[in-house]
Amino acid sequence: MKTINTYTDEDFKRTIWNALRLVAIAVVGGVPLLWWKLGWPSAALLVIGALISGSGLFEWLRLMTAVMARMDVGGETRVPVRPLAAVLIGFFLRLGLALALLYVSLKFLDGSVYALVAGLALGVAALSIEGLRLVKSWTV
Repeated sequence: MKTINTYTDEDFKRTIWNALRLVAIAVVGGVPLLWWKLGWPSAALLVIGALISGSGLFEWLRLMTAVMARMDVGGETRVPVRPLAAVLIGFFLRLGLALALLYVSLKFLDGSVYALVAGLALGVAALSIEGLRLVKSWTV
């Protein structure tokens, strides 16, 4: 039985990748539905929100992997350690790009803002689902 004490770096990576897969599945299912009901601008806003959310999850994975590699007990890392400055610069560049993409998409696409919010919320929803799966595996 897995417990929280046996949670490893690989478990963390698998959780984030599973959340990214859930985001992709939701987008593949949601885009045709939104396109049919609200038009292509709303579907595009869903995709943009999901891209921002998914890229945030991926950047969080990169940041936490870099931090965890430095915190490895005994200094025995299995992967080469990337410079933390490069990871942080990438993190803040992605954040700036996300803000620019939000501004441009809201300015020029005339779709439903709720579709954009739904796309942005997909990452949180996917992580919540994966968290519940982890809690379930620890209690069974």
